[in-house]
Amino acid sequence: MLRWRGLDDVPTGWGRSVVTVGVFDGVHRGHQKLIGRAVAVAAARDLPSVLVTFDPHPTEVIRPGHHPAQLTTLARRAELVGELGISAFCVLPFTTELARMPANEFAHEVLVERLHAAAVLVGDNFTFGHGAKGDVPLLGQLGRRFGFAVEGLELITDTTDPGNGITYSSTYIRACIDGGDVALAAQALGRPHRLEGVVVRGDRRGHELGFPTANLAPPPFAAVPADGVYACWFVHGKRQLPAAVSVGTNPTFSGRQRTVEAYVLDVNEDFYGHHVALDFVDRLRGMERFDSVDALVEQMHRDVIRTRELLSEPAAD
Repeated sequence: MLRWRGLDDVPTGWGRSVVTVGVFDGVHRGHQKLIGRAVAVAAARDLPSVLVTFDPHPTEVIRPGHHPAQLTTLARRAELVGELGISAFCVLPFTTELARMPANEFAHEVLVERLHAAAVLVGDNFTFGHGAKGDVPLLGQLGRRFGFAVEGLELITDTTDPGNGITYSSTYIRACIDGGDVALAAQALGRPHRLEGVVVRGDRRGHELGFPTANLAPPPFAAVPADGVYACWFVHGKRQLPAAVSVGTNPTFSGRQRTVEAYVLDVNEDFYGHHVALDFVDRLRGMERFDSVDALVEQMHRDVIRTRELLSEPAAD
């Protein structure tokens, strides 16, 4: 898969292509449906497919100081869309100039002049251009003017609870993670929520208790689940190891700093300085303050047992 940052990276002489546009944070099941359709249309037309995303998140520029929790890093986003068959991953730096660009100018400059779109596929709630005044009907009008087809796809809704279906969106998934319901988040994502970062030195209290932990330092704005203890997969390179993960301030020891600490089962390694990831499978319990260290250790043993049970269960469809 080709990777471009900015339109100047688009090769000279780039021919016609099928384009899909959006933030795509999370690359959730709704995104996967849209991307799959774009790849299929491109294959039918014997054209490459281009996914256009933005960095930073548009909200950060339009409303300074308001940055939605990030579900996927750009590198992870590129990895996921590449697995879905996209030919080129194009990151547009989202600037105040881009935010002020009128919808018709965005369509002409980006979709026509640089990417030579033969077809553009978006979600049916897609907006673009200054003040988000552009929508799918306007994109259709511009497509007829500039010579590209337009498809707006319906969003995916959870149908397990008829009459009360939840539409899968990045906002919904952030709310699930913020509330600690990582299982619901995984259902909407189509895989566990992943938190990446570098392992840093901790206070070594876990080591003293017989549960040495790898302390993860996630990037700014990462979507960190609510305080609690979770069953996770610890991803180190190509290895996927079971882990019981604590997110919070260690109230038993009157902690103040919020940390993410992974007790990796069945290995005795120092991961300090390594880039790792945590795939959150399920929440074991909320964060608690114990009356004694012994009571905490007993609970940690129970957490490990439950983690083994959860991670040995067959994955739900």
